[in-house]
Amino acid sequence: MDLFILTIDYAGTFVFAISGALAGMKQQFDAFGVFILGLVTAIGGGTLRDLLIGSTPVSWMQNTTYIYTVLAAVVFTYLFQKHFRRLRRSMFLFDTIGIALYTILGLQKALFFGLSAEICVMLGMVSATFGGVIRDVLSGTVPLIFRKEIYASACLVGGILFLLTDQWLGEVAGMAVAIITVFLIRFFAVRRHWSLSFKR
Repeated sequence: MDLFILTIDYAGTFVFAISGALAGMKQQFDAFGVFILGLVTAIGGGTLRDLLIGSTPVSWMQNTTYIYTVLAAVVFTYLFQKHFRRLRRSMFLFDTIGIALYTILGLQKALFFGLSAEICVMLGMVSATFGGVIRDVLSGTVPLIFRKEIYASACLVGGILFLLTDQWLGEVAGMAVAIITVFLIRFFAVRRHWSLSFKR
């Protein structure tokens, strides 16, 4: 089980770093700027979560694999950037995968610290979305979490679903179902223009 969670963690780090690197390349940042944007996108949400629950030093400071994972993601993005440009909404795709993975990862860590279910779901959302907030602010765009698109709410639904199915399906299956649910909600919300906006 620990290996499964660690795999999710590294996978989330990798795909979030790609979305950050793509944003940096779109803004024509230099190599260092692209790496920094990839780094803060990958670790930003998890860092805030760890600080809020008092888990210090934060995860990536205790394991340099995260830094190398980000570096590998940035190099990968640079090598295949032409292919990414041919794919529509490639940044959206990697960001969606990232929030799906990090929602459950953040929730799991909060549960380990014995926090209430409601707080754990919120921390799962924080883990999933705040790296993207930092990415968008640094790249000069309005963060997705503040737009009318369904984004953070998909994380909340996935987190609640995991808590409801964990006992019925088992932890691994419950995580898989929740991750897929977050991805599908976000994916179809964008494709079909679902939103939670208030209209006058």
